[in-house]
Amino acid sequence: MATRGGPQRKGGRPTPGKGRAGGAKPTPKPTAKRKPAPTQAAPVPAPPPGPFRLGAIPGATPGKWIDIWKTRMPRNPLELVPLTVAEQHAAFARGDMDAAIVRLPIDRDGLNVIPLYEETTVVVCAADSALTAADELTAEDLLGEVRIVPGDDVLSFDVAGTAEPRFAAPATTGEAVEIVATGVAIVLVPMSLARLHHRKDVTFRPLAEAPASAVALAWPAEGATELVDTFVGIVRGRTSNSSR
Repeated sequence: MATRGGPQRKGGRPTPGKGRAGGAKPTPKPTAKRKPAPTQAAPVPAPPPGPFRLGAIPGATPGKWIDIWKTRMPRNPLELVPLTVAEQHAAFARGDMDAAIVRLPIDRDGLNVIPLYEETTVVVCAADSALTAADELTAEDLLGEVRIVPGDDVLSFDVAGTAEPRFAAPATTGEAVEIVATGVAIVLVPMSLARLHHRKDVTFRPLAEAPASAVALAWPAEGATELVDTFVGIVRGRTSNSSR
């Protein structure tokens, strides 16, 4: 017989705290929280195929817009397509270009057109002409002057008092300027064409109250591509983050 206070015999009541019935339950391990799967970024769409073909009439100066294009669209080359004023609408019909810097007026059938700027009309004359005495000329200053109207003339207005040449009109403005250099005639052109055909033996003066020549951006009204929309946005001054 065990003494009071001593350990119980085998088969007796288990000591509190050490048996299954009254023992302490093991502390459960904390459940690890699952990390959310990383969100995959939406795939960046590939740029539309190029090149972007931009038509440009003689004298057009789209350089600043082309520079912005090269920065904003490095994977899409811009191809500059020379364009005559006489063929500017027909070139769209042939699909020669995606958009173009054109000279107004133009047949707007099937085209979107936004004006860009107006050019001053100038008188191109020989460098030693008496017309160079004035900084600006008037129609009265041109009385009696022989005026050449080349085949690719873009102004289409008359100046009262000027004389027609006794020789056949040249086909192009460049050829007209060559004749002007001899001192036998003058030619009226937008300022950009006077600068385009600059020579040491000719100069030009603005013609007061003469109609200006307007330049515009045109593109097909139907089927415009993302590249066209991008270039139109550049011309309109949108930044790369601007919404259309």
